[in-house]
Amino acid sequence: MFETLTEKLELTFKRLKGQGKITEKNIEEALREVRMALLEADVHFQVVKTFLEAVKAKALGQEVLLSLTPEQQFIKIVKEELTGLLGEKHEDLEFRGAPPWTLMLAGLQGSGKTTTLAKLALYLKKEKKKKPYLVSADIYRPAAMEQLQVLGRQLEIPVHPSSPPDTPPLTIVRQALEESRKRFLDVLLIDTAGRLHIDEELMGEMESMQEAIHPHHLLLVADAMTGQDAVNQARGFSERLDVSGIILTKMDGDARGGAALSMRHIVGKPILFCGTGEKTDALEPFYPDRMASRILGMGDMLSLIEKAEKAYTEKESERLQRITQKNQFSLEDFQEQLKQLKTMGPLGNILEMIPGGRKLAPQLDVGQAEKELKRVEAIINSMTLEERRNPAILNGSRRRRIAQGSGTTVTEVNRLIKRFLEMKKMMRKMSQLTGRNPLRGISNLFH
Repeated sequence: MFETLTEKLELTFKRLKGQGKITEKNIEEALREVRMALLEADVHFQVVKTFLEAVKAKALGQEVLLSLTPEQQFIKIVKEELTGLLGEKHEDLEFRGAPPWTLMLAGLQGSGKTTTLAKLALYLKKEKKKKPYLVSADIYRPAAMEQLQVLGRQLEIPVHPSSPPDTPPLTIVRQALEESRKRFLDVLLIDTAGRLHIDEELMGEMESMQEAIHPHHLLLVADAMTGQDAVNQARGFSERLDVSGIILTKMDGDARGGAALSMRHIVGKPILFCGTGEKTDALEPFYPDRMASRILGMGDMLSLIEKAEKAYTEKESERLQRITQKNQFSLEDFQEQLKQLKTMGPLGNILEMIPGGRKLAPQLDVGQAEKELKRVEAIINSMTLEERRNPAILNGSRRRRIAQGSGTTVTEVNRLIKRFLEMKKMMRKMSQLTGRNPLRGISNLFH
């Protein structure tokens, strides 16, 4: 989402570095370029003004002007202020008192509210070890309740039965709350009716529901692709409702990112989560410092490490290291590693988390790498279990059968086998030399 902004900021810092020495004049020039980059990214003008004043005040201090690396000091100041703009520190959902806790979502139609409710329920189930219960109080949108039922079945999370169309939303929520108590479920997640705009009647309904059930959290779902409209909508909701936090959806889109940079400052509510894809596990906690690093092209290694830890348990890592050192790593093991790699998300998103990774994307051709990954999977899936465990038996007729079964050519099958054997040798050497997990060798298959 921040690709254009990142490129322009990096260009500004590069020009500043070329000055040799930082003066008040070239800081003014750099700030002017930063201002244009932020405005073009659709950041609210008030936010841009406040941000630049804070950066300028610090950048003109003696510590920067007299520094041996003034451009690095300037980048450090920009990162600190950008982090402050996004919210200073990560804020998590807190549930106090006795369960069941109630959590309501509000937002306009098309913001992805119902899907986000399911994503949030899965996050609470997997990461917080909670027992969620879902209910739709949207009696206006056709199939809203059915959509939630389908999502609940997919995630194996219980959903309150659909109610007749004439049932008042507050009645539905009270019934669901009572049911969650009976079933000893921890969190009741409530999907409310969406709005085409901030409608007086429906807003009144939300106010009445909030006053009646006193939810522990009321989260606003905002579409990051709508830019300043999302900020204005969030401000309208927060003026009428006791909003405790914001979830930004569609952060994987190609919009300019101004909503994320403006939301915290204008609305005064923390961004708690961001949606990064269509899958039900594509919901990430929002870390202001990590997001600031990604915007400035510095990567986000902490998030990447967390993703890797989720994908690879300690036991799996130890097993991989052991079989690699004994030269027992097979195509079957490799296939399992590919599955684990995919759980970490799209390659493009992973590259963004690596410092300087954004610059590698054009060279790597992420789209081509994704296609190559699918071809590799298809080839391995066309092999028998014996062939995966012992590639040495793959003679000419077997390779022709595998190529036909995977929709590839014999040349592509031969190339995969050759690269796999080369990678196997290299991984063994790396493991013996470093004693560490040798997974990085897998990337050689896509170069």
